[in-house]
Amino acid sequence: MTQPDPSATAPEAQKERLYTPAPDEAQLSVRAVIAGCLLGGVVAAMNIYLGLRTGWSVGGSLIAAILGFSVFAGLGRAGVLGKPYTVLEANITQTAGSAAGSMTSAAGLLAAIPAMGMLGYDFSYLELTAWAFAVAYLGVFYAVPLRRQMVLIEKLRFPTGTATAEVIVAMFSSGGEAIRKARALVWWSVIAGGFTLLTYFVPVIEQPPLEVIGLSALTVWSLSLLISPLMTGAGILIGPRVGTSLLLGALAGWAVLGPYAASQGWAGGPSFDEAQGIWVAGKTMSYGEGIRGWILWPGVAIMVGDALTSLALSWRTILNTFTGFGGKGELDGDDHPELIPNSWWIGGLGIASIATVGVSWALFEIPPLFSILAIALSSVLATIAVRSTGETDINPIGGMGKVTQLVYGGLAPGQIPTNLMAAAITGAGASQAGDMMQDLKTGHLLGASPRGQFKAQLVGIGAGILFCIPIYKLFDTAYEIGGEELPAPAAHAWRAMAELLSKGVEALPVGAQGAVLGGLAFGIAIPILRKVLPKAAAAWLPSALAFGIAFIVPAYYSIAMFLGSMLLLGWKRVAPEQCDKLSFAVASGLIAGEGLMGIVKAILTLLEVPTLAQMMGG
Repeated sequence: MTQPDPSATAPEAQKERLYTPAPDEAQLSVRAVIAGCLLGGVVAAMNIYLGLRTGWSVGGSLIAAILGFSVFAGLGRAGVLGKPYTVLEANITQTAGSAAGSMTSAAGLLAAIPAMGMLGYDFSYLELTAWAFAVAYLGVFYAVPLRRQMVLIEKLRFPTGTATAEVIVAMFSSGGEAIRKARALVWWSVIAGGFTLLTYFVPVIEQPPLEVIGLSALTVWSLSLLISPLMTGAGILIGPRVGTSLLLGALAGWAVLGPYAASQGWAGGPSFDEAQGIWVAGKTMSYGEGIRGWILWPGVAIMVGDALTSLALSWRTILNTFTGFGGKGELDGDDHPELIPNSWWIGGLGIASIATVGVSWALFEIPPLFSILAIALSSVLATIAVRSTGETDINPIGGMGKVTQLVYGGLAPGQIPTNLMAAAITGAGASQAGDMMQDLKTGHLLGASPRGQFKAQLVGIGAGILFCIPIYKLFDTAYEIGGEELPAPAAHAWRAMAELLSKGVEALPVGAQGAVLGGLAFGIAIPILRKVLPKAAAAWLPSALAFGIAFIVPAYYSIAMFLGSMLLLGWKRVAPEQCDKLSFAVASGLIAGEGLMGIVKAILTLLEVPTLAQMMGG
């Protein structure tokens, strides 16, 4: 591939840049890559716990950038750093960190894989590792040829990528602010980790027994209080609108629809224990016979309706994706001498495709032709996902997966593993393509080498796999994924979709058809109303995705995240400047602390270490 003359860099690209590197500035250094991989591994670990409990995950870019800068700043003050840590090295650290942190989503560990586990499939560590290595790189190779169009010609914003570049520049111009954020993140993670460890030995402090104050009638419907740093941090990140949507969804599902279904005899609910004089849960939390399995269906219907309608309403984005290529713009060349050679991404895509076909056939018995079709479909949907990420900062992985599930519902009726894992291929492509393009946007704004970022991304992905697969297996061994401790809402949605496409309406429990139709209508209406109403009115509409998730997880999760979002609201009113500067760091610290200590709790569970009550009882 012929490289452009560095002196011919497009002037418009220079205007867009936030930083101009020195000619000999260090960039793809071993220390920067190692730091990114380690910090991204921490993000991957906390994302497993966060994602399996709430259905959401967080990106690793900002966390890796802030902590990486702070670590190297501390080493510099200690006189052991050697050469100064540079802006471009910080970019490599965040690139490797975001790649590693996103592997939980790309490997399907929050959706497709646990959904297969719920259906009785069990995969070994080596099998999951082979699967993750096969599919994880597809999206990276899809993203490379899109860079020129999306980043240079159309100059899509990619909000997270832009914010990361701005944070890196700000840290190097005002290091004290970065260290303050890092300290907040570390201190709150220590506090959250200490509290989480304490909940293992004294579980009652995590969920105070409301029965003692006569509220057993609420607790049997999961309408109780959960004290969780992770949920509080998640609430701070999602904000008041989504937090309120979760609360409303929890009330609609667990306080209205659930009791109504129980009263009609459609599903098992709570019962009154005459001996103790309190209400007990009975079959309420059973997926097979209880209310939990009944309200799952309208919740999934809301999520599917929202995902597919939002995708359909993005028709202009989709059209632009496939009509914009080849157009002439102000930057009809590239802006950096170290571009990614075509042979790298084309060859890599070929190898990854062969690996995906082989592993899919060996592990899931997906015919090679179906895998090839899934890869082709993934390339198209990943392109749409990249544009959506660039315009809105939302990567519609769930929507991409639902499209694939619908396609394979027709092509392979009754074949649930094929339906789930073909959609997982699409999800992997969308996840990593969006992540890679955010990083390339950051690099473009900082004048970084795309080739260097490409290498860092490849290494980061491998590191992320080595972190997240053993942690997933640990949780899978210690807990029932999809159960009380780790409800895995995204996995339930994927599994329910596959079963419905496989069995038709027979998959629905008694009386749920009307609720499903109502859920679909609600999920379709919300994005349409948000599109047609004035911005002021649309701001008051709930998030249909969050509303639907609240049907799938126990209500106390939604209540806890709502309370976290209200803490953010109060913080903003009392100390708006402090909130703007530290809220992300504090929230990330709370999530990281409980997420990492959750691994320790799983180990303690496997080792059958006694709780405090067990110790005192004998």
